[in-house]
Amino acid sequence: MKSILLTLVSVLFVSCLSDGGASKPVDYTVQNEKEIVDYIAKNKLTAQKSDSGLYYVINEAGTGAQPTATSNVTVAYKGYFTNGSIFDQSKPEGISFGLNQVIKGWTEGIPYFKTGGSGILLIPAHLGYGSNDSGPIPGGSVLIFEVKLIAVN
Repeated sequence: MKSILLTLVSVLFVSCLSDGGASKPVDYTVQNEKEIVDYIAKNKLTAQKSDSGLYYVINEAGTGAQPTATSNVTVAYKGYFTNGSIFDQSKPEGISFGLNQVIKGWTEGIPYFKTGGSGILLIPAHLGYGSNDSGPIPGGSVLIFEVKLIAVN
């Protein structure tokens, strides 16, 4: 009986230890908001803010088809942080993908443009990679993308 009780207590102890080691996601909303607002002011941008917290700038609205959140699109882009450091960039002919296969900021932001349109998406962490690192992108990062919608496929 003692060995069963000892085993049960040991299992409970070990399971508690493994749960305690997991880090909880950090909420970067307030920090990201300040970083985005400061960036917009510093760069004299005229940005719109959506209900989700996405900021976007429409340089050219475009005149062609307008995608939905599930469309397949071809987009040319440059991604960078608020300090100007580039973390990703497409070739001028762009890259094709489904808007339901990318970060929430793109799924929401790209449909603000029609084919031929261009602008900037300022994406807080909760619409990007959250508090998780992703390749060269540290968790909690604000992501800025200059985008040009080449086609709705």
